[in-house]
Amino acid sequence: MDAASLPAPVDPASAPAATAPDGSAVRVLARVPEVSTAQFILAADAVTIAHRHRTVSEVWFVQAGSGRLWRSIDGQSDVVALVPGVSVAIPVGTAFQFASDGDGLVILGATAPAWPGDDEAVRVAGPWEPTLG
Repeated sequence: MDAASLPAPVDPASAPAATAPDGSAVRVLARVPEVSTAQFILAADAVTIAHRHRTVSEVWFVQAGSGRLWRSIDGQSDVVALVPGVSVAIPVGTAFQFASDGDGLVILGATAPAWPGDDEAVRVAGPWEPTLG
């Protein structure tokens, strides 16, 4: 049986367990074949690499900090303010990029099906110049 825990309180400056393909820090949490969970940490004033996923969808819940998320699919795009308590969906095939503001950003994410590996992420053009990667 899989189990994991996070530090409390949530701290954007705490050390990550790995680096996600978009350049954000990631702590891999519990998973089953149908769903995986992780915590994504973005340092203050950082911008990820824009990308899309080949086979998985994600749902995010912002735990701490602030920032913004750009999403684009089928010719429609939006920018969502990321603040504590906001939850967003990123359907499979959606291009996306996120950026943090002065305090950094901490997001709890679920991926369905479970994250298959780094080949899942495909780089795309995004609206902001990445500072990571």
